[in-house]
Amino acid sequence: MLKGMPESTEHGKSSESAVSALYEELLAAWNRRDARGYAALFDPAGAMVGFDGSQVPGSEVADHLTPIFADHPTAAYVWKVREVCSLTDEVVLLRAIVGMVPPGRTELNPAANAVQSLVAQNHAGTWRIVLFHNTPAQYHGRPDLAEQHTDELTRVLRDSSG
Repeated sequence: MLKGMPESTEHGKSSESAVSALYEELLAAWNRRDARGYAALFDPAGAMVGFDGSQVPGSEVADHLTPIFADHPTAAYVWKVREVCSLTDEVVLLRAIVGMVPPGRTELNPAANAVQSLVAQNHAGTWRIVLFHNTPAQYHGRPDLAEQHTDELTRVLRDSSG
């Protein structure tokens, strides 16, 4: 929750927790290289905007990711959720920072740092992603912010390894 925001209702807290879990499952599916598991989290009418700017309808996410996972040794995500807030009773926004650890490595590749936003909607008790946006975190002209991003996620990586 944002500092200075009013306390969430119990429903809001459970919605925010559900969307945090949805986001974690999304990145865990990526780390497992599970295109179908990843895609199953999307509303078919939703959308994904990839790191390279690819825009993919929710109904086509599995078809988009299957060849990527088959043909490329993808890096694994390390993440830190920065904000989760209910926009309505049925819509939640999550913002996070991420980094990636290349295959066979143990440290982050700062060139792959990104900022992610996820919007999820509840349909009949099931939360689905309606928008997932992954933007490179290049911080043009602000190397201190790029370093802070990497340092923060390096701490997350070390804490999860220890």
